[in-house]
Amino acid sequence: MTTLRRESILVSTDWLTEHLDDDTVRVLDCRYYFDGRDGYAEYRAGHIPGARYFDWTRVTVDPDDPIAYRLASPEYIAARLGELGIGDEHTIVGYDDEGGHFVARLWLALARYGRADRLRILDGGWTRWLSEGRPVSMEEPQWPVARFTLPGPSPDPDLVADADDVLRAVAERSALVLDVRRLSEFTGEEVRTRRGGHIPGARHWFWQQSLDWDGDRRFLPAERIAERLQAIGVAPETPVITYCHGGVRAAHAALALRLAGIRNVRVYVGSWAEWGNRDDLPIALGIPTPSS
Repeated sequence: MTTLRRESILVSTDWLTEHLDDDTVRVLDCRYYFDGRDGYAEYRAGHIPGARYFDWTRVTVDPDDPIAYRLASPEYIAARLGELGIGDEHTIVGYDDEGGHFVARLWLALARYGRADRLRILDGGWTRWLSEGRPVSMEEPQWPVARFTLPGPSPDPDLVADADDVLRAVAERSALVLDVRRLSEFTGEEVRTRRGGHIPGARHWFWQQSLDWDGDRRFLPAERIAERLQAIGVAPETPVITYCHGGVRAAHAALALRLAGIRNVRVYVGSWAEWGNRDDLPIALGIPTPSS
C-alpha cells in the first residue's frame, strides 16, 4: 500500500478554471447534507459552470444492501457513473463545501475498485471557489450516456475492512482503530443507532482536523496533518482502520492519512451504522483513560 502525493489527487481552483472547457473533464458537485438541507437544491441555486450534481447515496450505495451505506459492487457503481455521462476517457473533478467530505466517498469507491487515477478533488471546493469570486452557473449540463469500467478485483484490496477485520485488529492489537466522529458520538452521549459508544480500544480523532476548516477548507499541509496524528500515536508505519457512522467521514480521514504519509490505512465501511446495531459486537462508553 502506498501513500498519496498531493498533486496526484488534489487540484486547485486555478487548475479547474483552466480546464472548464476541456471535454475530457467531468465536474461533479457532490454537496450533501445530513441536517435536512437538500444538496440538489443548493446545486440548482448555483454551482461551478459545467458541473453536474452527484448524489453519493445513489451511486456508491446499493439500495438493496441490508447494511446502510456499505459500498456497492463495482458493476453497480460503474453503471451509475456511465448513466451520468462519465466514461473511461474522462477525468472526474469532484467538489463539495465541506473540504472534500463527500467527494472522499467517491474516492474510496474508485480506489477500492482500481480507478482512483480517474479522480481529482478540488482543494477547498465550493467554499474556496466562492471566496475567490469565480464564476457561478445555474445551468444543468446534460452529458451523453458513456461507458465507465471498474476493474475489480482491486489492486488495493486492503483499503476496506469489515467487522471481522476490526474485531481481529482489536483482539490482536494489530492495527490502531480510529474513530473520526464527533466526540459526543464517541462517548455515547449522542446515539444514532440501537447502541451508542465506540469500538473498544479505539482512539478519537475528529475528521475535520485535516482541514483548514475555519478558513477555505483546503487540506492542511501533510506535515501539519502528520503532527496532529502523531499526538494520538499514529506514525507513518502504524496500521490504521478508520470508522465513523456510515463510512463517509472515515473515507475522508483515510484520504487525509494517506496524504500525511500513513501507508497502511483501511476504512471500516460498515462503521457504526453496522457496529452499533449488532448486539454481538462489543462497545465502550465515555473517554478511555490512559491506562485503559
